[in-house]
Amino acid sequence: MIRRRGQAAAKGVLCALLLGGMTVADAGTILGTKHDFTGLNQRAGVVAMSTVAFSDLGSSCVYCHIPPEKGEEADSAELGGNPGWNRYLPATGAYDLYDSPTLDNKVKTPSPISLLCLSCHDGTMAVDMTVFKPNGWRSSEDAALHLRLNGADDLMSCGKCHDGRAAHKIAIKHLDTDLTNDHPISMTYAGLTHGDPDFRRPDGPYGFDNGVKLYDQKVECATCHNVHNPDITLLLRTRADHLCETCHIK
Repeated sequence: MIRRRGQAAAKGVLCALLLGGMTVADAGTILGTKHDFTGLNQRAGVVAMSTVAFSDLGSSCVYCHIPPEKGEEADSAELGGNPGWNRYLPATGAYDLYDSPTLDNKVKTPSPISLLCLSCHDGTMAVDMTVFKPNGWRSSEDAALHLRLNGADDLMSCGKCHDGRAAHKIAIKHLDTDLTNDHPISMTYAGLTHGDPDFRRPDGPYGFDNGVKLYDQKVECATCHNVHNPDITLLLRTRADHLCETCHIK
């Protein structure tokens, strides 16, 4: 309970900082980026389809983080959400994950921290499908289509317009549920105890000094990608030419 309250408090502080002390132009923040649904792509001067494609909830944080005004006891898991987060668990549990004969740690289901990313990027749920809405949100005024980050040509998916002709193609952002051609996730990092000579030992319990992170000693989506810092290509935690060699010796 202490750990959970601490996480909730930290998230509340983060939201307060983002919403109260920074501007859209600030570097190294989620504000005004593709992950900021209150001001999508403002850095590039693009007007987003807020209230049409998705609901503008009036807060950049709440699409992932539980609104701080809900209190530390707000439990998204009781409502079918991803524990500790403001997103529902993905609408599917049938992921095909990367596998190979040399992979020692076999994983069948991604960890919650990676399911948070997949809840948008697997294309099965609307990008604004949050467990809790901020205080003052009126569902009666909601007229959004609640589109999915999906390349399909239907009225439920961004791909209806983002087909490469009417708008830039969405396909690269739509991972789907077949992750066999993506870097493996949610497995225990092989370099923890020097048991595997092909991997470097972390600099500390939370990962490496260059920003590459481990989550409960596991490799997750957020190990390499930092959604809160869009100023690096592909949201990488370090330069692309250094990223792989952070963990891999060869």
